[in-house]
Amino acid sequence: MKAKKVGVFTDSNIMKLPPMKMAVDSLEKAGVKFEVFSKVAVEPTDASWMEAINWSREHDFSHFLAVGGGSVMDTAKAANLFTVYKDADLFDFINAPVGKGLPITQTLRPLIAVPTTAGTGSETTGTAILDIPSRNFKTGIANRALKPMLGIVDTLNTDTCPTAVHIASGLDVLFHSMESYTAIPYNERTPRPANPNLRPAYQGSNPISDVFSLWALRQTVEFLPRIAKNPHDKEAQRQMLLAASFAGIGFGNGGVHLCHAASYPISGLNKTGPKYKHPGYVVDKPIIPHGISVALTGPSVFKFTAPSSPDRHRLALSIFSGLPETDDSIARLPNHQIGERLYDEIAKFLDSLGVPRGLKAVGYTKDDVPRLVQGTLPQRRVLDLAPGIGDIAGEDGAEHLTTIIEGSLEY
Repeated sequence: MKAKKVGVFTDSNIMKLPPMKMAVDSLEKAGVKFEVFSKVAVEPTDASWMEAINWSREHDFSHFLAVGGGSVMDTAKAANLFTVYKDADLFDFINAPVGKGLPITQTLRPLIAVPTTAGTGSETTGTAILDIPSRNFKTGIANRALKPMLGIVDTLNTDTCPTAVHIASGLDVLFHSMESYTAIPYNERTPRPANPNLRPAYQGSNPISDVFSLWALRQTVEFLPRIAKNPHDKEAQRQMLLAASFAGIGFGNGGVHLCHAASYPISGLNKTGPKYKHPGYVVDKPIIPHGISVALTGPSVFKFTAPSSPDRHRLALSIFSGLPETDDSIARLPNHQIGERLYDEIAKFLDSLGVPRGLKAVGYTKDDVPRLVQGTLPQRRVLDLAPGIGDIAGEDGAEHLTTIIEGSLEY
């Protein structure tokens, strides 16, 4: 690869663990010059991104290596982008309407991603997510140019992952696949750019994404509970790590919608609101892990979206139920009852993993619903793929979002 100088990104926890030791040993044996940035923040912010970007710009790396979970990989993507675009402002590329959402026209430098969690699938995607505390929500940059050139997916790198992180990360896989599979179809998504180069990274559900998302959904429903019981279950580790990458390919092309849209203010507002700190996370700040924040609205979201594509939601119901689609209780279920049944099955699945039972369980109240709705509305990148919202001309979805979030307070 002719690397002259490699920027290695990780966090303070992974820095002490075998995956990072293996990466450093490999670079030293190859005689490659490198520098390490080990201050990546868990659930990164605009401030933490800028610290990493400024460090990277100073070194002008020829190549990038990310060893860690989604936070690390996303920070490395941002550092790569803004090292190439040395004079760009952070908000130049952040998704509209929060930022300018400018296209990326220059070639970025090679990035290798080594995931240490089975969750975000960031090793396969052109997406990078950050929290903007001043706005009380998360957003990100989505562009195919951000995709790593190589992902090294190996359970050697997830062996040290704590159980709580396994579960939260696995929930991200679950809802990546569910949301991608049930997004507005690619041939119904609007608006349609006149220039193909301006197509968004997220195209809507499509035959290719469906293959990856459905496989990831089946594997996650089967193997995530096994990881929760025994984080050293090797088969479950392998299947979940592969499912994370498959779901990444699925949603990286198809997109996500309502669970992710609502998760951004749920996580962002927590820092000044409930200040919930999820058990099992070694951090010195309030945190609702991304996978947990996504899952909290899951039952309510798919109850809402079920009428948009009954057959797809019926198949999801069969997967969560552990029953074939041909079973009478699935096959003969009237379309109008699918959403309610799917709500129950998703809630049961989350409960089996010890996920907090709704927004009230992490400290939110009904009085917080308007702020959560207002924090969700700017997430047009994903809301525009949401059935019942993105396909309704002239509506921003506030009324439906209120219903969904109120329905997520408890279950």
